[in-house]
Amino acid sequence: MARFKSLRTAAAVALFAMAACAVGVAGANDITPGKPLRIIAPAAPGGILDQTSRIVAKSLSEVLKQPVIVENVAGAGGTLGIQAALRAEPDGHTLVMGSLGPNAANYTLQDKLPYKPDDLAPVIHVLSMPNVLVASPPLGARTMAELKALAQSKPKGLSMAVSTSGSSGHLTGELIKARAGIQAVNIIYRGAAPALTDLMGGQVDIMVDNLITALPLVRAGKLTPIAVTTRERIPELPQVPTLIESGLPDIEVTVWLGLFVSAKTPPATVAALNRELQKVLSSPEIRHSFAEKGGVPVGGSPQAFQGFVATETARWEQVIRSANLKAE
Repeated sequence: MARFKSLRTAAAVALFAMAACAVGVAGANDITPGKPLRIIAPAAPGGILDQTSRIVAKSLSEVLKQPVIVENVAGAGGTLGIQAALRAEPDGHTLVMGSLGPNAANYTLQDKLPYKPDDLAPVIHVLSMPNVLVASPPLGARTMAELKALAQSKPKGLSMAVSTSGSSGHLTGELIKARAGIQAVNIIYRGAAPALTDLMGGQVDIMVDNLITALPLVRAGKLTPIAVTTRERIPELPQVPTLIESGLPDIEVTVWLGLFVSAKTPPATVAALNRELQKVLSSPEIRHSFAEKGGVPVGGSPQAFQGFVATETARWEQVIRSANLKAE
């Protein structure tokens, strides 16, 4: 818990520092006044990409004093949303909310992606958040040991809901299955909302989901938390052990989201977007809104976010190749 709290403190300090610097930046804002901006969420409504996009869009609209709309473009593990962003005019008025799958893991998971890493320009690192392994209440498992025992007792094993192929939840689930020796068939959905509906109803057994969508359902008793994916326990679910405590060493995963634009976008426009989004992520309202859902606003420069994404891509390439994973 101490480590996650220190991350929150460091992120807050960085955000305020960046915002203070941004106040003194001279030069024209390269975002066309009055022209609506669009944030593409490459997932169905209801999940972390959708919710985060809408929170950011509302605040950005208030900062810019111009419309910012969210468009859901789900499918193909986030690929369709990325393609939609790349087809748009590269003027900085179309952004896409990126994540681990389409912006890091899919380069290894999928043999032929219709885009390359350098087709996209990172704008800003938006959010960091834990994942949580949850079970359907009818399953009856409350611990990792009980989950393993149930899986071994079923001839066909368990079923695992996957909100999006290649997502953080999907890859974390694969790591858990491999390390715990749990047999579970993947059921792929088009977003978190339908996956969680089936999980609550007992049509599927387990799922690794992000805290933003799982937490309200856990608190309402509609899902059973088994373990969190952070190194330390989290304040939102202090009674829930980590995967490490549950006997699965070296599994530490956090969800991350960030905004990208086409790489053809002028650098001055990318800088202007980063500057305005830094104001958004520095606001008390955003910090409070993210914290309520278990997340931390990150912020920082486009270059810092680019370095982070490169590190994540290399990390998950090693995991995917060692586990011989493929997109489903």
